[in-house]
Amino acid sequence: MSHNRLRCIILDDEIPSLKFLKILLDQVENVEIVKVFNDPLAVVREYKKLEFDFCILDIEMPQLTGFDLAEILQEYPIIFATAYKQYASEAFNINAVDYITKPISLQRLKQAIDKVRIQVSKSVSEQPYAQFNTDKGKALIHFDRILFIRNSDVDSRDKVFFFDDDTDVMVKNISFGGLLAILPMSGFVRINKREIISLRIVKFFNSEEIVTTLKDQLDKPLVLGLSETYRKTFMELITAGG
Repeated sequence: MSHNRLRCIILDDEIPSLKFLKILLDQVENVEIVKVFNDPLAVVREYKKLEFDFCILDIEMPQLTGFDLAEILQEYPIIFATAYKQYASEAFNINAVDYITKPISLQRLKQAIDKVRIQVSKSVSEQPYAQFNTDKGKALIHFDRILFIRNSDVDSRDKVFFFDDDTDVMVKNISFGGLLAILPMSGFVRINKREIISLRIVKFFNSEEIVTTLKDQLDKPLVLGLSETYRKTFMELITAGG
């Protein structure tokens, strides 16, 4: 999926409402309807086979309510669309992204979908891994395995990732800025022109250097420089974590 295209399933037991919602959704950019349902039980049977990013659900339906379904579809962002105002507080108790009352306006629907977009992009950025181009081809690298990252001695556009199992890999043509946009903000920090570290390797530190839990080639603790440019961010992260 491209990050800006969202796929949804919609459910309403009343066909006219369903048709109207479909007409509105066709006017929202970058939204694709994967499947239209008018029976909640069909959603329960089929949702696992479908690829979608969020759902728009009616609440009052025979057999199962929208709230019952929300319990089943917990991992998906949900927008409730209903003729009844009185369910709003209950909807937010179960973490609905939004609650729209019928008749639905296009503007209001777009607002709700923008909220979904924000939530989906957050969860994408919280993934525990990312794909990188390395000197050995594409690699999926899990962030919790990275101890620190250093500029390549050969070409500073390349970066060497050092892992917790004493292996390392060369990642091709990526800037430190690009890396920090991908890595979890709370766990990694740049400490000088050449290095980003995972905070979990910090043992002792002062304003100029960081003694790590790692060993250098001589089996002594590995000490890394903390430069003035990056000191403030490092100190803020350390105190926030502690």
